[in-house]
Amino acid sequence: MTRIAFPRRLLAATAACAAALLTVVTAAPSAGAARAPARSEPTAPGEFVALRTVAPTIIHEMRYPTRHTFLGEPVDGYREPVCVVTRSTAEALRTAQSELLRRGYSLKVYDCYRPQRAVDHFVRWAKDLQDQRMKAEFYPRVDKSRLFEDGYIAEKSGHSRGSTVDLTLVKLPALPTRPYVPGERLAPCFGPKKERFPDNSVDMGTGFDCFDTLSHTDDPRVRGAQRANRLLLRSALAEVGFTNLPEEWWHFTHRPETFPDRYFDFPVAWGPVRGH
Repeated sequence: MTRIAFPRRLLAATAACAAALLTVVTAAPSAGAARAPARSEPTAPGEFVALRTVAPTIIHEMRYPTRHTFLGEPVDGYREPVCVVTRSTAEALRTAQSELLRRGYSLKVYDCYRPQRAVDHFVRWAKDLQDQRMKAEFYPRVDKSRLFEDGYIAEKSGHSRGSTVDLTLVKLPALPTRPYVPGERLAPCFGPKKERFPDNSVDMGTGFDCFDTLSHTDDPRVRGAQRANRLLLRSALAEVGFTNLPEEWWHFTHRPETFPDRYFDFPVAWGPVRGH
């Protein structure tokens, strides 16, 4: 390789010009080129963890980062398919999972911590009465104008406090659930299991997020194996401190809640809880 020597004066002059140019560009950006400061994202308190780091055998089918939701689109704030909960909730789920595994079942989570921005997305959607693209599956027998009055949608959710989860049971060995195909024919969430959207969970009588009275945990129309499955899920979780929401067989809150009076808005992703 041939080495090329430059006069020292030329090198010094070149360096001085470069420094001057850098100063001008930094100190005096052109009009319209100024950028607003990036919005700082809320962070997760240290009490929050990713469920997989505490109970890695629990199956995940996180719905809200996908288009298979009652909105027909991914929900605001769900950036990655990770279940985030408070540590006490995760440890209680790990204990319940250990017992269920011995009986040939696994827990499967659909939703966990839910940021306030996601709840706000639900509210905006519920007020748009023209958007009924997923009605045939998730609320066939409910008029969308009644979603607030009937309690299906609210401006605050216990999920935003970090101790509430939506989950079900899967009989082992678990078969995969096929992906939802946007635009595919929708089937009522309360129909027979073989006619509903396929799910590898046991038959609970309705699908997840079914806005229908048949989703009430103790609805007398739910009998036989469906009722037994609901009671198995409820009893297994009750033993480790969870309380079921009577209107939704899938909805459970671990008590005492770590944050009983706070609603969080950090995004659902690995970043906010990494290292916890």
